[in-house]
Amino acid sequence: MINSLLAITWDVDPILIHIGDGGIRWYGLLWALGLYLAYLIQVRLYKRDNCPEEWPEMIFLWMAIGVIVGARLGHCWFYEWHLTNDPIQIFAWTINYRNPYIENPFLLLKIWEGGLSSHGGAIGLIVAGYFLNKTQFSKRPEYHTSFNWIFDRLVIGVCICGCLIRLGNLMNSEIYGCQTDMPWGFIFVRDGQTVPCHPTQIYEMLYCLVAFVITWCLFWYTEARRREGLLFGIFLIIIFATRFGLEFIKNDQEAFEANMLLNMGQILSIPFIIWGIALIIRAYMRPLTPEVVLKGHGKK
Repeated sequence: MINSLLAITWDVDPILIHIGDGGIRWYGLLWALGLYLAYLIQVRLYKRDNCPEEWPEMIFLWMAIGVIVGARLGHCWFYEWHLTNDPIQIFAWTINYRNPYIENPFLLLKIWEGGLSSHGGAIGLIVAGYFLNKTQFSKRPEYHTSFNWIFDRLVIGVCICGCLIRLGNLMNSEIYGCQTDMPWGFIFVRDGQTVPCHPTQIYEMLYCLVAFVITWCLFWYTEARRREGLLFGIFLIIIFATRFGLEFIKNDQEAFEANMLLNMGQILSIPFIIWGIALIIRAYMRPLTPEVVLKGHGKK
């Protein structure tokens, strides 16, 4: 029997400043703050590597666009399938689910109505990083950089950004877990809950902080930064393996996940976990990369 007397009643207004029928939401503010802190971290990392001063701004712009566009598209593609009474017949297949964003792509622009996916954001970052490397770095032989070199540094800031985004989810009283009798259970009043549930937003905040501390310390105090892809791989395993496990106590985001052996979050996490393992193995099979970034101009 669940004892709600030991639980925390969560009834925080998701809107920080009310303006008419809307206002400035905690979620949007924390997203912006997360991006800004990630940028400041990048500035410090690139300064340590003796990179050109314009690199942090350039990389931040590419990555900010990539993560926002990817997060939006990811949510609309992965999570917006709904059972319909008007199925579509395509040859011999009957499709019982419809996606309003495919039928009306202009709905994608209504980002203020919510709907962002962390897996989609990760894919957006990777796509942006690929094109950034191809268009800006790979054609400049004087730079000791690569796709993995970029992400070894980028993910350190991503950890802090992810932590603040999950705090935004908490302020929205969304994507929480199943019922619990643990004393730290939250009753999400604004979402209609009357019994305590796992505050999985806080759990995810914590593993983002753990990932930040580990990757930060490895970068500054070890030779890990010279093992190309190592920090990126460690990040992928911490973030997505933990996410995979937490999905077992989280409520399904959409109804179509109810009868699935693994939900959408777990399915999307598996490729990232495998990639992380491969990156770590590859990093230790290759020699250390040069300490300098710009030939003849870096620290010896």
